[in-house]
Amino acid sequence: MQPLRVVVLAGGSSAERTVSLASGAAVAEALARCGHAVQRYDPLDDEFTRIDWSAHDVAFIALHGEFGEDGKVQHYLDEQQIPYTGSDAAASKTAFSKIAAKQCFRAAIPSIPTPPEIIVSRADNVAALLQQSAPLAFPLVVKPDKQGSSLGVSIVANMTELPAAITEALEFDECCLVEQMIIGTEWTVGLIDNRPLPVIQLKTGHQFFDYQAKYEDETTRYLFETDFPDDVTAHISAVGLAAAQAVGTRGIARVDIMLDEQHQPWVLEVNTIPGMTSHSLVPKAALQAGISFSQLCEQAVNLAIEGEVGRHC
Repeated sequence: MQPLRVVVLAGGSSAERTVSLASGAAVAEALARCGHAVQRYDPLDDEFTRIDWSAHDVAFIALHGEFGEDGKVQHYLDEQQIPYTGSDAAASKTAFSKIAAKQCFRAAIPSIPTPPEIIVSRADNVAALLQQSAPLAFPLVVKPDKQGSSLGVSIVANMTELPAAITEALEFDECCLVEQMIIGTEWTVGLIDNRPLPVIQLKTGHQFFDYQAKYEDETTRYLFETDFPDDVTAHISAVGLAAAQAVGTRGIARVDIMLDEQHQPWVLEVNTIPGMTSHSLVPKAALQAGISFSQLCEQAVNLAIEGEVGRHC
């Protein structure tokens, strides 16, 4: 690629600020090593409002959570008429809401399996929602509708534990999901546009792949060679691609999946701005496919510019 003037956006005010800053620093360093002129900006800084976007070629979005994955920064960058990495505003907004994404999975033809759930808001009556959850069998997973990095997520073993888990999830968002827990193995599918990367099986000593397992526990294992047949992993990959296409992602994305004991994949969520450090899942999968971290970042930037050109052709 010819040297480009790249703005890397990282930080922000979401609960995932620390992870975002780490992603932004890694991306900026990688693109600079490739010879690009890189500047980093944090939306919380006053400098952000004074960026002369005409002096830059492309924005690399490394913002996780609000004003990153929710479509708002994409809408802002559309107004500035600058290409940006990742999905557009509409797809980002859809994927950021687990409720909206599940609606897309179920509306797809064929439909994409996703665990059954009930939706709870802060205004709901606790006694009523406990009754609504009766058709779901324990254990259950309680999670905020719009939050990443597994923040606010709990596994609930019985009805007694449910109210506290809902209260915790609603601290992160005005709505949460009480979802049927799928017993099985955890997987993730990274994508570059419509190209699935090698699938990863996640193994952790935690109840699930939570914040500590992702960012703090050195014993978490990421497996490319597994005990599962090739047709099972190929099916996981295909379901991950279908889920991403159902919400309309572009560029780099990641789909989180549970595989049950009958080898049926169940889609949990689609991440439109996955972590982008050298230790994150998509970079690990890319490296397994022979794509270095620097090459991955360059591909993201190149796809952003190609997509912008395509929109105006």
